[in-house]
Amino acid sequence: KAALAETLRLYPSVPEDFKYAVEDDVLPDGTVVPAGSTVTYSIYSVGRMKSVWGEDCMEFKPERWLSVQGNRFEPPKDGYKFVAFNAGPRTCLGKDLAYLQMKSVAAAVLIRYRLLPVPGHKVQQKMSLTLFMKYGLRVFLYPRQLQKPDSAVSH
Repeated sequence: KAALAETLRLYPSVPEDFKYAVEDDVLPDGTVVPAGSTVTYSIYSVGRMKSVWGEDCMEFKPERWLSVQGNRFEPPKDGYKFVAFNAGPRTCLGKDLAYLQMKSVAAAVLIRYRLLPVPGHKVQQKMSLTLFMKYGLRVFLYPRQLQKPDSAVSH
């Protein structure tokens, strides 16, 4: 789950979002938001901010999501630090199901195959309503040699 959260921090499936102000409001930095305004924010950028994630914000480090002992998933104490699934009362109701599906698919693929990018293939994201690969993601799949549980035991 830590690797998936770290992936979503750097590559959120929805890279930006917006909120609509029903009444006058003031943002934490003092910016006045009049009623009827739309405020857009970049989830993609927040995941790369040094002020939020530290000097190593551009590094893929799943361990940042683990407890000090490294034995359990521990999301940030500030629920608004990681907003790939929104935050607060607007947190995505399907978040846990999404994690379950991501873990299931990743495990099913990675246990059976080793994936390597096709040499020379340009890997580039394209910003849109959803974040996707501009040229697709071409990879070679190398089957892994799976052993049946019985085959590891000598008779």
